[in-house]
Amino acid sequence: MASILIIDDEKAIRNVLKDILSNEGYLVEEANDGEEGLKKFKAGNFDTVLCDIKMPKLDGIEFLQKAKEIFPEIPIIIISGHGNIETAVDAVKKGAFDYIAKPPDLNRLLITLRNALDRTLLVQETKVLKKKVAGVQEIIGNSEPIIQIKETIEKVAPTDARVLITGENGTGKELVARWLHEKSDRSAAPIIEVNCAAIPGELIESELFGHEKGSFTSAIKQRIGKFEQANGGTLFLDEIGDMSLGAQAKVLRALQEGKITRVGGDKEISVDVRVIAATNKDLLKEVEAKNFRLDLYHRLGVILIHVPSLNERIADIELLVNHFLEQIALEYRQSIKSINPAALEALQKHNWTGNIRELRNVVERLIILSGKEITAKDVKMYI
Repeated sequence: MASILIIDDEKAIRNVLKDILSNEGYLVEEANDGEEGLKKFKAGNFDTVLCDIKMPKLDGIEFLQKAKEIFPEIPIIIISGHGNIETAVDAVKKGAFDYIAKPPDLNRLLITLRNALDRTLLVQETKVLKKKVAGVQEIIGNSEPIIQIKETIEKVAPTDARVLITGENGTGKELVARWLHEKSDRSAAPIIEVNCAAIPGELIESELFGHEKGSFTSAIKQRIGKFEQANGGTLFLDEIGDMSLGAQAKVLRALQEGKITRVGGDKEISVDVRVIAATNKDLLKEVEAKNFRLDLYHRLGVILIHVPSLNERIADIELLVNHFLEQIALEYRQSIKSINPAALEALQKHNWTGNIRELRNVVERLIILSGKEITAKDVKMYI
């Protein structure tokens, strides 16, 4: 449901417009002068604004100019009983979506509003599409550990050095891997991901190296493995700490020789692949427990990147929350909700066992279940 802010110093005009627009199904909020209107505009999430020109404290043109500096994409419709052609042209030049003279013609007003709201929706859809086309989300954060990770990516990405990314579940290890690929000379080729924890041990070798027809009971046709699919690009081995020892031996050989052999085959196939691995386990402890090969650990860990938990980067929570508020609002085609300082403080004090993934889920839940502004009470209720 679209939200509209009406700014007019004449109460009778505000009442009439509110009645008309409420009957049309819009959410309407009022302000009795430009100064109050600007405060509400900053604090609220409006899809469009109807604003008078002649008002005390801050007139319509001044409001228009200040509002465009804050949220330039929100359409503002100027309405006035004191206008002329010059005033209308000036308002449009300064960024007004349209100009309507008082008393407004009902049909024209509703059509103009509909057009303004359609443009708002189009802008939101364009943002979503741009994000999809861009492909890789940015790494959000200005904390010292995140700055170091970004600097490391800039240095390491252009090389073919293998990278081992460590960190708890939900910290963003996959995102780091994708940026390493995106900023590399291999970015035109694919990045192929294998979740080693999600594939049964007896199938992991077929998944990685492929198999020949008839090599086992269900092998009814030849299959190309992930190493071949990633040829010329990057192979991302996620949760590599869960890979079987047998598969580890074959991965080690592939890294040493740049060649693989499909399951059930005897032909060696050359592959040009950069391998990036990630794990939430302490691989050196896994080596001690004889669950992981030390020689493979050293092959994979040319460059080590540790992604900190969210509890170790509390300073980034505000940036992340605002990012998710915008991102999810765009996905849902809704206005962006605001969050008050007390709610933000409550989020910063929470113990984030699920890290970034958990935070995004909580923000999405708050967007769906809270009111226009997210409060500390909402956080306590829905976290």
